[in-house]
Amino acid sequence: MGIVSVLFGLGRHVVSTMAWFSSTQLYPLLQWLWARFLIIRRCVFRGWSIALGWRKDPVKSIEVPEISDDEDPDPVKEYREQVRPPGHTDCEPGPGDIPGRTGASDGELTDDEGDEEADEGEYRVETTDELYCGYDSSWETGETQRSPPRGPNRRSAASRSYKFSRFESAAKDMQNYRHDYPNRSQRWTGPVSDDKPNLNFYLGWKPSEPDGVYIHTFHDEWAGNYYALEHVHTYIQWLFPLQEPGVNYEASPLTKEEIQGFLNSSSAKENLLKSYVLMLDFYGIKLCDEKTGEVKRAHNWRERFNNLDNHTHNNLRITRILKCLGNLGYAHYQAPLVRFFLEETLVHGQLPNVKESVLNYFVFAVLDKKERRNLLKFAYSKYDRQDEFVWCPKKIQRIWSRPEAQQGMKSFSP
Repeated sequence: MGIVSVLFGLGRHVVSTMAWFSSTQLYPLLQWLWARFLIIRRCVFRGWSIALGWRKDPVKSIEVPEISDDEDPDPVKEYREQVRPPGHTDCEPGPGDIPGRTGASDGELTDDEGDEEADEGEYRVETTDELYCGYDSSWETGETQRSPPRGPNRRSAASRSYKFSRFESAAKDMQNYRHDYPNRSQRWTGPVSDDKPNLNFYLGWKPSEPDGVYIHTFHDEWAGNYYALEHVHTYIQWLFPLQEPGVNYEASPLTKEEIQGFLNSSSAKENLLKSYVLMLDFYGIKLCDEKTGEVKRAHNWRERFNNLDNHTHNNLRITRILKCLGNLGYAHYQAPLVRFFLEETLVHGQLPNVKESVLNYFVFAVLDKKERRNLLKFAYSKYDRQDEFVWCPKKIQRIWSRPEAQQGMKSFSP
């Protein structure tokens, strides 16, 4: 077992430098190397386990490598830049793509449909507007090309700020999700498989890998096991599968066929709801209404909020959960959960280390454009430094700053 100890020691050394690398351009490369290290380590570890006839129970006896969560969207950026049609950008739908479609059947909620407000013109912005982001489809534009404006003269100083750059990078990822990954690479899908692993896992026919846990075991034995839910990093892709790859290479990206099969299966959807409730409890949140998706603080919220605020890889997990809800029939649950986090961070001053993720990622995972606008309007009304609010164009902020709009926000507030 000496080689296993060496590999674990190397992992600890790598993680100790990840915080420094996370603020540099070398971070995506580090994520790529880390993913390969995990594969090698897992192969060696499982080889020793087989040779010795030993395998630990994933819940009762957990080997916990000191690693960061494997849901960081950065590794996916490597794939997005591959196989792109000439002149095609991430903010444009691909051939035959329906904007905003996320695997839902016809008639289901989409990103850019169903918004027939009489004052739609108020939400039309020019691409040269201050704080316009070409990857944010929350607003209407008069241009067919929706790529970010180019050149230093077309951007204000505020638009070139570090905070706006962080938002723009996140917006690219979230727009890609909302528009059903129009530039997906063939490398995303991996080997062709006919066994529908994600759907079969949720039907109880297949265990997760590498942990070997069935969906009902997760619900029965992992619920309330906060240590396992925090420190095991291989289950989240199985509980909340997406159409994009994660770092657990024994989990497969969700396919269109699986999405359709999932939406047609009451058993799979019921199990997903149980998984959602399980994770909400882990974060100190309770589902109040299964019909509307309304949530509130759980009885143990202080303890769980403390864990959430101190382990920020959970921000990435929550982003994954929101995306999965949109794909698999619970899109109406997205806005209530995001609204909860906006109130906790902006109104009650909780979860300071979650606040940026709420604004950069959580809000923009919401597929319904009208709901997304309402969430941004609420966030702007509660933001303590409105002059530093970068998550919508300045034109929209000026509209929301009018006296009549401010009066409306009072009734909009909780």
